[in-house]
Amino acid sequence: MAIRIDRLAKVFTLQTDKSTYQMKVDDHGTLLHTYFGAMAEETDFSYLIVPEDHGYCGQPGDVAGDRTYSLDYYPLEYPVHGNGDYRIKALKAGWKGQVPCLDLRYASHKTYRGKYALEGLPALFANQADQDVETLEITLKDLYEEIYVTLFYGVFEKKGVITRSAVVENRGDKVLELRRVMSAGIDFPAENLDLIRFYGKHTCERQFERSGLFHGITEIGSTRGTSSHQQNPFVILCSRDATEDSGDCYGVSLLYSGGFKMQAERDQFGSVRLVCGLQDDDFSWELSKGETFAAPEAVLAYSGQGLTGLSLCLQEAYQDNLIRSSWKNKRRPILVNNWEATYFDFHADKLLAIAEQAASLGLDMLVLDDGWFGKRDDDNSGLGDWQVNEAKLGCSLRELADRINDMGLEFGIWMEPEMISEDSDLYRAHPDWAFRVPGRVPNRGRNQLVLDLSRKEVRDYMKQSIDHVLESANIAYVKWDMNRSIDCVCSAVDPSISQGALYHRYVLGLYEVLEYVTVRYPELLLEGCSGGGGRFDAGMLYYTPQIWCSDNTDAIERLKIQYGTSFGYPMSAVSAHVSVCPNHQNGRVTPFQTRGICAMQGAFGYELDLGRLSGEDWKEAKRQIAWYRKYDELFRNGRYYRLVSPYENQDFTAWSYVAKDQSLALLSVVYTDLHANPHAARVKLKGLSGQARYRLEGKVYTGAALMLGGVILPKPKQNYDSYMVCLEQVLP
Repeated sequence: MAIRIDRLAKVFTLQTDKSTYQMKVDDHGTLLHTYFGAMAEETDFSYLIVPEDHGYCGQPGDVAGDRTYSLDYYPLEYPVHGNGDYRIKALKAGWKGQVPCLDLRYASHKTYRGKYALEGLPALFANQADQDVETLEITLKDLYEEIYVTLFYGVFEKKGVITRSAVVENRGDKVLELRRVMSAGIDFPAENLDLIRFYGKHTCERQFERSGLFHGITEIGSTRGTSSHQQNPFVILCSRDATEDSGDCYGVSLLYSGGFKMQAERDQFGSVRLVCGLQDDDFSWELSKGETFAAPEAVLAYSGQGLTGLSLCLQEAYQDNLIRSSWKNKRRPILVNNWEATYFDFHADKLLAIAEQAASLGLDMLVLDDGWFGKRDDDNSGLGDWQVNEAKLGCSLRELADRINDMGLEFGIWMEPEMISEDSDLYRAHPDWAFRVPGRVPNRGRNQLVLDLSRKEVRDYMKQSIDHVLESANIAYVKWDMNRSIDCVCSAVDPSISQGALYHRYVLGLYEVLEYVTVRYPELLLEGCSGGGGRFDAGMLYYTPQIWCSDNTDAIERLKIQYGTSFGYPMSAVSAHVSVCPNHQNGRVTPFQTRGICAMQGAFGYELDLGRLSGEDWKEAKRQIAWYRKYDELFRNGRYYRLVSPYENQDFTAWSYVAKDQSLALLSVVYTDLHANPHAARVKLKGLSGQARYRLEGKVYTGAALMLGGVILPKPKQNYDSYMVCLEQVLP
C-alpha cells in the first residue's frame, strides 16, 4: 500500500517505489515531520528527534513545564505563526482585527483510493491505469479556535511523486484573515545541502544556478503576477556531492502560474526548512464562517540516483498525470510561424506565399502571429478588439484559413486575451475593466494594460471573444501570449481588495478561462507563452501541453535555456523553432543544421521566411523534417538525458533521447568552441541496456561499452557545428 498508518504510534508513512515520506502525531497532538528520502522499511523515524533544553527556544502554552519540548527546533509538518516557532512559516492567520496566532493540533485523518482534486486549480490526476494512487487527508485544528487546516497528500506510488496542498477552513463566527498560505513545508535534519534554482530574464530564462545554503533564509519568488522570466517555481535541494548520476536530490515544484514564494532556511542548529506557496507580499484573504481557501498544489520527488533520476521522475509524472490535452500522445504539427518573417507587416498574399513554401517543404501548419486584429500595426494598440482586420488582411479569416487548408496545411493563430490597449474600442467602452489605481497614470508594459480577470464580466468577454475567433475559421492551434508583468493591481469593483488577493483572483480567473477553452475545444492545440518563457510552469502545463520556451531563438543561447528547463519539465512541452541568421535577438550566425538539432529538443518548428532559404538550407530543412517525423515517438516519449552541461564544458553540449524499451537512442552534440590541434572528444551515453548491442554508424557496440567508454565525436568543421546520430538495438 502507498499509505501506511500505525494507529497506535500515530505514524503516517507514504511510500513510493523511490521514496518514503513520514509524519507522526506526538503526545501533544503536534504533527511532526520525521523523514523524507530513500525508500525505507517500516521504521518510526521520530527517534531522530532529540528533546533538548535549548536556550531561547520556548514552549507552547500548554506544555510550558517541559523545557525540552520546543517547536522552535522540532521538525514540523506544517509550521504556523504563533506557536513559538520562529522559523519561516507555512501559514499566518487570525481573526480579522486581532493578532494572527495559531497552534494547530491533530484532529482526524482519512484515506481513499484515487487522487484528490482542487477546485479551480491545476493538480496532478490519476489515470485509469493508475490503480496505485492514494490520497491521505490530515485535518488539524487550532487549539483555541474553530480554525481548521486539512493537509492533502496524493501518493503516486509507481511514479515516485507525492503531491501536497493545504485547505484552510473557518468554522468560527468571526471573519478569518489569511496573511500567508503556503502549499507545503518540509524540514530536513542537519545536513549540508545545496540549493539549485533557475533564474533569468526575458530571452534568458531558467539559467541553472547551484549554491550551498548559508545560515539564514534564502528566498526566490515572483512579485510580477506571473511565475516570471526571473525565477521559476521549481527548486532542487541536494546533497553537496550530488551529481547527474548519484546523490540525494529533492525536487519541489509548485503548480501555479502567478506570484509565488519559495524559501529555504538553515536554522541555528543546521537543520533546513523549505516552504513554497503563494507570494505573500501584501497578501490578505478573508474567510467568513463555512468558507475555505485552497493553496496551489506542490509536487515533491526524491531521487537517490542524482539529478537525472529526479528529472526523469518529474518528466514522466507530468507527461502522464498533469498534461490533459488530447495532443499529449499525438504527433505535434511541425509548423512555421510568420512572426520573425514579417512582424506586423503582412497581408494575405504574403502569408499565402509562406504557406506555399511550407506545403512544398512538407510542413503541417502555418501560424499567423500578432497583428491580424483590430487596429494593430504595432504593439501600441488594438489589444482587446478580437475582430479580424479584413482591410489589412485582404480577406476574412475563414477565407485565409480555407486557402491554407487547401494547400494541405492546418492553420493556427496568435492571441493575447488577458491584455488591453488604451487605444482600442474595448478600452474606450470599458476603461474600468483594466487594472489601474484611481487618480494615477498607470504603469505600462509594452504600452498595454492588464484586464481585471477577477471580474466575471471580463472573463465572460474573454470567453466570447475566443469563441468568436475560433468559430470564425478552421483554427487548429492557438498561441496564448501574455506580454507584461502585472503591478499596481486595483479593481474598479472593489478598490479595497488587497493587492495580494487580487493577484491570486487574477490567476484563478485565468485558470477558469483556460479550463473553458480546453473543455469546449478538446482538439485545439493550445500553446502557452508569456513573452516566451515568462510563464513556463507546471500550472500552465495542466492546460497547455507545450509552452514557447523563450523569445530567444538563437540556438547557442537556447542550449542553456533548454538545459535548465529539462530539470523539472518534460521536453515535449518545450516549443522550439529554427529561426533566421543573423539571429534577431543577438546577431549570432549558426549553421542551419545546428539550429535544427537544437530545436529538435522539443516541439519542433520554424520561425522565418521560408522563401528566403538558400538551396542548401532548403535541403537541410527537408532532412530535419524527415528526421523529426521518423523519430517523433522518441522525441515525445523518450527518456531525456543531459550528457554534457553547457555550464561545465565550453567546447560542446550533448544530450540524448532513449526509448523506454531501450531499443533506440538519439545522440545530439552542439560544438560551442573551436581549438587548433584538438584532441578527440567523447561522450558517454546513458540509459541504454548494458547487455544489448547497438548499431552506430555501421559498427556494433554493447550498451555497456557506449555508457562506460563512450562515443568518439567527429571533429567540428566550422564554428557552432553539430552532430546527431541514431543508435539502434541489434536483435539477436
